[in-house]
Amino acid sequence: LMKRRYKRKIFKERLNKINSIIPNCGIGVDVIVGFPGETEEDFLETYHYLSELKISYLHVFTYSERPDTDAINMIGIVSREDRANRSKMLHVLSEKKKESFYLSQKNSIKEVLFESEINNQISGWTKNYIRFSGLGSKELENKILNVYLKSFKNGMMRGHIAN
Repeated sequence: LMKRRYKRKIFKERLNKINSIIPNCGIGVDVIVGFPGETEEDFLETYHYLSELKISYLHVFTYSERPDTDAINMIGIVSREDRANRSKMLHVLSEKKKESFYLSQKNSIKEVLFESEINNQISGWTKNYIRFSGLGSKELENKILNVYLKSFKNGMMRGHIAN
């Protein structure tokens, strides 16, 4: 109904291929919940499918009615309450996947592009899309340095600049 040009099997095969070619890559997946016609069984099937994929996080969208779209006239409207509950479930799954992915990189050294400093904490991103924070000054902004990933806290990896 959403006119996607791919099937679940092909999607999973491509993810597996990417993961085999680029070990430790960070992969995010966009997913929409509450599209008209989505039953509770459909949603749970999607939830379980996503939970099995080797991905790093989900970008969850909740369906909302938009004028002049085919979906606005479809039957099987999902209640706002069900949409919100399903969205919440996928956000929780996403956080679990993110934490698992981040922790899989613990005790490793990665390059980080530093973006900003607040209160002597410098933050940035690794090449495989891991959010990093550690002690550092504003002079590190826009620089790429190796860091040691030590722990996971508040949705990001903590650590220090590697020598």
